[in-house]
Amino acid sequence: MATTRSRLNRRRLSFSVPRTAPTHAAQTSKLLPLGAMLLAASFATSAHAQAEKTLGTVTVREKAETAEGKDSLRASETRIGKGKQQLRDIPQSITVVTEKQLDDRNLDTVKDALKQTAGITFQAAEGGEEDIRLRGFALSTTGDIFVDGLRDPAFYDRDTFNLDRVELLRGSASMLFGRGSTGGAVNMVNKVPRLMDENQIDVTVGSHNHRRVVGDFNQQTGESSALRVSAMKTTADNNGAGSSIDKQGIAGSYRWGIGERDEFTASLYRLENNNGINYGMPWIKPTSTSPASATTLLPVSPTSNYGMASDYNDGTATYATLAHTHRFDGDTELTTRVRRGAYTRDQRASTIRLTAGENLSNFGPSTVLTRGTQNKIQDLDSVYLQSDLSAKFDALGMRHELLSGIDVAREQKTVYAARTAAQGLGGVDLIKPNTTVGTPDDSAWVNEGSRVLRVNNQYTSTAWGVYAQDLVQIAPHWKLLGGLRYDNLNGNYDTFAAPAANANNGTLTNYKMNVGEWSKRVGALFQPNERESYHFSAATSFNTSGDAYSLGASNADVPPEQSINLELGAKIDSADKNFTTRYALFRSTKLHERNTDPLVDVAVLSGKRHATGLELDFTGRITPRWEAYGSFMWIPDARIDEAYKSPTGSDNERTGARPSLTPRISATLWNTYQINGQWRVGAGLNHRGAQTPNRNPGWEAPAFTTTDVMAEYRVNEQLTFKGNVSNLTNKLYADQLYSGHYVPGAGRLVQVTGSYKF
Repeated sequence: MATTRSRLNRRRLSFSVPRTAPTHAAQTSKLLPLGAMLLAASFATSAHAQAEKTLGTVTVREKAETAEGKDSLRASETRIGKGKQQLRDIPQSITVVTEKQLDDRNLDTVKDALKQTAGITFQAAEGGEEDIRLRGFALSTTGDIFVDGLRDPAFYDRDTFNLDRVELLRGSASMLFGRGSTGGAVNMVNKVPRLMDENQIDVTVGSHNHRRVVGDFNQQTGESSALRVSAMKTTADNNGAGSSIDKQGIAGSYRWGIGERDEFTASLYRLENNNGINYGMPWIKPTSTSPASATTLLPVSPTSNYGMASDYNDGTATYATLAHTHRFDGDTELTTRVRRGAYTRDQRASTIRLTAGENLSNFGPSTVLTRGTQNKIQDLDSVYLQSDLSAKFDALGMRHELLSGIDVAREQKTVYAARTAAQGLGGVDLIKPNTTVGTPDDSAWVNEGSRVLRVNNQYTSTAWGVYAQDLVQIAPHWKLLGGLRYDNLNGNYDTFAAPAANANNGTLTNYKMNVGEWSKRVGALFQPNERESYHFSAATSFNTSGDAYSLGASNADVPPEQSINLELGAKIDSADKNFTTRYALFRSTKLHERNTDPLVDVAVLSGKRHATGLELDFTGRITPRWEAYGSFMWIPDARIDEAYKSPTGSDNERTGARPSLTPRISATLWNTYQINGQWRVGAGLNHRGAQTPNRNPGWEAPAFTTTDVMAEYRVNEQLTFKGNVSNLTNKLYADQLYSGHYVPGAGRLVQVTGSYKF
């Protein structure tokens, strides 16, 4: 199989087709000088400042910056707002999953980490990647996933081996990040070198021959410089939900000038996923006459895989980042980042379906399952640059905290399709045999390497944005926030029709998109003391109509979707500031909605909808030995106010319906208790209420609650052993939903981890 895939990669690299858009090399060359100019300007600013005045002694705040995530469930500051800010000064809900929680619960993927935050659901359309919903609104398809504040493509399975924490900003985020969904944004924060010598190796073994090794090595290399390298290798016969695991990653970062006037960071990241894939299982009715509302899950083990032995889900993520921070006198700094990334996905999956007439009354080991084909083969190259200025100063008799910046991006995506035999030029038709319920993992195989690829579509976008935000202390206990951003995005999309026999490619159709949009954010904060902060905020977001990477007649050159988020909330610390609670009442409204399902190319929802609810988070130490984290969301009011009108009347996302993938209640709870100097135990619950798959097909996936437990034994300061059991009761549930299928959640998993520090 490795040889076959290598041949495929060579074909993809050498493949070329005529196109109307400029070449990627030419496009990138236009952007890189701009990035170089901005980065050079940052350097020049620092050089000029140094020539004028030498900076005095700067206190290195390394411990304060890093200790929370590793040693506590609680976080007090974030950079999701571009510059470093106290969470209490952001008039919007933010949930932080720290490194300690990632470690305590053995959360190896970002998808698993996000399950520890209320309001998150997952669509199963694409398999493999984090197809995320927050408050019922899509995130990943709109590009609302970020790494260190820079946008991250949506189609690879992200690992946590190099993460310090995961930050979730709820509600409209376009003022800070540009185009985005109504639901919010996810920011993954990578580990950075620190001024210390600290190394750790974690070895995990567990169910289904699970083997995982993670190394984290940090070395101080000078008075103000350090090097950090993280590496990971993971294999398993089954991930608990029908997919094998074979992945590896490495991340290296060198940081110098730490705490000085000019600080630099250069980093490289590489992740390879060579996994199996369970694309999903079909829904089933109790009897042939049961109503659609009775549709439920198949009574089979979640570890069962009825796909082909030749199915796989391979993907890579590679990016390099250069960052520079210049600290002016006082509380002012300019941070500039440039990132170049390359991402690939080669997914060969089998769609599993029941034959006509099958239901639970006649379901058994001999029930026949058909195998269809769902391939996703894509490449994406990107260049991102952003420069952010944060400043604290007094003016007009008031204290100001200013954030402003500019960002520029270029993305190029190519999507491949396989040629059929009728299309010639080596095209083949691979027929997948049926299987039965009683024969999972039957080793059936087709030669995926025999497929011949062609370009199906290609997309190039350029975007830039500029923003400014000011937080003003207008009175001893009152702060006002105002922010404004302008974005410009140009998209160029080529799509090819199915080619005629022996033709290189089909007829090319080109679509263009040009979006210029303003985003606004206002807020008020009342902070009567250092422990309490109350806020009200209103913010807008915009997003390109439908999928920005898949233009067509239905969504090219149409006004962007609009969102409005209103929030009333509070953040309250305990007297000792070791425990924090967060409350928020919100109403999120999406306007001018146009969604196109890429699988069937039909509009499935348009118009207007809203979600109104309550959020509650708490985190920190209740007692010196008892630490707790909880996240709760209640959405009693969610409604499609105006729906797309299908000419045939077949649309299910109808006016008055509750939006799909929007459970009324979702919650997570995690506790740890330090019994003595050696023993620590933990337990937690994850709950997700009933929810409908996309398109509201007339049924709900049942509500579920899973239980996780942990026990840790510290041998000494260097060596620790930890045991985890996730889904203790082996609950069968649907984790990711689609109208035609679902991906089951992982069954019971038992893992033991040994950690050695040196």
